[in-house]
Amino acid sequence: MTLDQGWLRARDRAGADLFAVPAGQVSGRLTRLGTLLLTVQGTRYALVGRGSDISPDPSPQQRRECADFWARRPAPAAEGPGFLDMVFNGAAAWNTRTWRDALAAGGAAVR
Repeated sequence: MTLDQGWLRARDRAGADLFAVPAGQVSGRLTRLGTLLLTVQGTRYALVGRGSDISPDPSPQQRRECADFWARRPAPAAEGPGFLDMVFNGAAAWNTRTWRDALAAGGAAVR
């Protein structure tokens, strides 16, 4: 998933578009457990901030795009409550909060 010039795009492992919409057409919320629930074109997506053991590995292109995106974001906290998320949850909650904030700044109706 990428957010660039006001557009939110998601691609599958093969590089096919799942969606490509202006961020203003996206709505959603962050749950108490850190899941980012997004609704895009009537379909709901649950983003949890890290892959599962049954998820396919990201493609090399997805890895590059992800690295480029996160290179422009602050790192998770090295201490405090964020530290526990980083150590025990692979910073999943930090990932979803950062996405929520980036989407809100891009015009999405997320809370």
